[in-house]
Formats: sequence, C-alpha cells, structure tokens
Amino acid sequence: MKAIKETNFNFPKQSSFYKGKVRDVYTIDHRLMTMVVSDRISAFDVVLPEAIPFKGQVLNQIAAKFLKATTDILPNWVIDVPDEMVTIGRICEPFKVEMVIRGYLAGHAWREYSAGKRSVCGVELPEGLKENDPLPAPIITPTTKAAVGHDEDISREDILAKGIVSIADYDKLETYTHALYKRGTEMAAERGLILVDTKYEFGKVAEVIYLIDEIHTPDSSRYFYAEGYAERQDANEPQKQLSKEFVRKWLIENGFQGKDGQVVPEMTPEIVNSISERYIELYEQITGDQFVKNDHTDIVSRIEQNILRSLDTLLSK
Repeated sequence: MKAIKETNFNFPKQSSFYKGKVRDVYTIDHRLMTMVVSDRISAFDVVLPEAIPFKGQVLNQIAAKFLKATTDILPNWVIDVPDEMVTIGRICEPFKVEMVIRGYLAGHAWREYSAGKRSVCGVELPEGLKENDPLPAPIITPTTKAAVGHDEDISREDILAKGIVSIADYDKLETYTHALYKRGTEMAAERGLILVDTKYEFGKVAEVIYLIDEIHTPDSSRYFYAEGYAERQDANEPQKQLSKEFVRKWLIENGFQGKDGQVVPEMTPEIVNSISERYIELYEQITGDQFVKNDHTDIVSRIEQNILRSLDTLLSK
C-alpha cells in the first residue's frame, strides 16, 4: 500500500506553501487555503518516520462530516472538498490557542493528575479521581499553539492577561467549544461511543469567528466505547478506546515520549499496517459509514488534478 508522505505542487496563483506536522498547506491567490491531509503521523509533537496508508483520507473525511454537521453552531472555513485527502477553504486569522475540552480524566490530564497536580490550566480538579473517570462537568484546558515544538498548557487567566485573545472573543470561543463538544457527544452516543476529550481551533475574518482545521477525528479526539465503560471503571480495567492513544502507548512502551535523546522505535511494515487498520476501524466506528479506500495507483496525480479542477472553478468566481 502506498502512502503520501509529502507533496510538492505548484498551483496557478500559488502565493505560499506551509508544511505542517501532517498537512501540506497551499495558499492560492492570497485568499484560498488548500489543505492536503498527508499520511504522515505525529505523536508527542514529533512526526514519525513512516507514513500510514489511508490515514489522510480517514482524517479528512471524518473532519468534513463533522464540520458539515456543526454549521448551525458557527460557520467553518470549508469551501470545497475536491478529493478524499483535500479540503479547500477561506483563509482565517487563527487564534493562537487551541481549545481543549475534557469530559473525562484521561490522557495528558490524567498524567498530570497522577503526578500529583490538582490544577490543569487553572482548573481545579477534585481529589479521589481515577483514570478515565467522568469529570463533574466538562472543563476547558487550553494550550498555546506553538509553531515549532510542543504546545503548552495555559490558563484562561494567562490568555487574557497576556492579550493573546480578547475577553470578548475568548468568551465566544468558550461558548462555541462547549456547544461543539455537546454536539460531538450526542453524535458519538448515537454510535455507541463516548467523546472523552477533543480540541477545536478557531480563526477570524473581519469580526466573524470561524471553526477551522479538523474536528472530532481520532487525531484530535479521544473516544471510549460506551458499552462496558462502567464495568471496566468499576473493575479498574483500561477502557476500550478509539483514538491515537494506542500509537502513543506503543511509543511509550518502547521508550519514546518525544524527549531529548530518545529515538523513535522501528516502525516495521507490520506496525504500519496495524496502525492503518486501526484508523480505518476508527473511521467506520465514528461515522457509521463503510470506509472506501481511495485509488492508490497514482495518488499524487489524482490529488493534483482534483485540486486544479476545483481551483479553476473557485478562482473564476
């Protein structure tokens, strides 16, 4: 199976190019953002050496589905999805924070809690919680959006004190975050899933706030299976989950957490294929749709032609 590790296109009226952790972003005519979701995979803010077949298609199609399902809450950046791995949308000025919201004590929050901390991003947590317990109410634990390296936890108070976001805008971001999480929780429940935690990114055009990037994907979210959740908690057993956490756990078990001097363990073809299969499982469980593998005979050419057709229409408007 072929995987797309990177692209290097040169489109008409292309004004800039940015290579992110997993996305190749082409700016067209200073007004359109063309985002190619590659098959690269990152963990602990490190891009791993092997790409994962169909991962980009999984993420882009899940994001497209959930972005479309939340347009009644706020507008989003999407204009067209011309290819299974591509989204074209409006350019927004991004807010320099990621709005992480948690309904359960898992992942990073649990690691902080188990290390003795009882405050995450300025939010106080009660004593006596164990891993994967529900929180009294969903909490927002923002992070700064780092251009390079690790995102850092930050509190609401520090965001406002440093002027990173105005109080009027930040209040709106909090409201949107809670509303989106509620919608995501409801949609997950229809699939027999629990939306444990997730993150949202927002941008602005003039005075309008838009939802940007991806939402409710396994890269940006953590899901538990609802069936058996309570029994597993009572028995102090690990939860059956749908997220990228299985990749992080594999890395941790093999001595890698993104720290200086650590080396990414060998990603054998068996490991790569197993990750690919898990992403396809995630897609089908989260969306309820059967995953249809895209044409892998000449992926790069297919992506380029589909983008060119879309841009030809959009630039003529």
